Amino acid sequence: MENPQSINEFWFGSHPDDAITAQQQSGLWWSKSPEIDQQIRLRFASTVEAAGTLGLDAWKTSPAGLLALVLLTDQFPRNMYRDTERAFALDALGREYCLSGLDHGVDRKLRPIERAFFYLPLEHSESGEHQALSVQLFTQLYQDVRTEHMDVFRGFLMYALRHRRIIERFGRFPHRNKALGRTSTPEEIIFLQEPGSSF
Repeated sequence: MENPQSINEFWFGSHPDDAITAQQQSGLWWSKSPEIDQQIRLRFASTVEAAGTLGLDAWKTSPAGLLALVLLTDQFPRNMYRDTERAFALDALGREYCLSGLDHGVDRKLRPIERAFFYLPLEHSESGEHQALSVQLFTQLYQDVRTEHMDVFRGFLMYALRHRRIIERFGRFPHRNKALGRTSTPEEIIFLQEPGSSF
């Protein structure tokens, strides 16, 4: 049976230094690997389903528990159901967990590298308001970290800015159109041919 500790340790590893964590876990976080997707699907599918039906809401009482719920609803489905509509099915719930945590200052009780993933539901939103808040949070996070970690968190901020620019331009993420059954506009079709048009 998974628990917040096992979920967070799977995602962040066990090293206490955030820069080393980012280096060690980057393959898990950012590579589009069918093997990693399958690993997450086999291990966490039932836990993601439980989170999606609010069966794990008791976890909301602790920062570690709320972080695990964000991972289960925002990150893991993107691996488990890559390039399908189900990859985004729990996004609204992930945002709800994130926003609730922000209201109660839960993010400030997390390590900086954990805060980065706690904020990602807002970066993944197609709402301009959420995008503005995402950039604000990632900017503050970048300013909060130690000097030797700034390169790592500058990367997170740059991605937040890229996401916001796309929403400002199109009002949605064109790279999701196919998975969500949306028709791309001529401008979006041209954009999707550019490097860096998807994440």
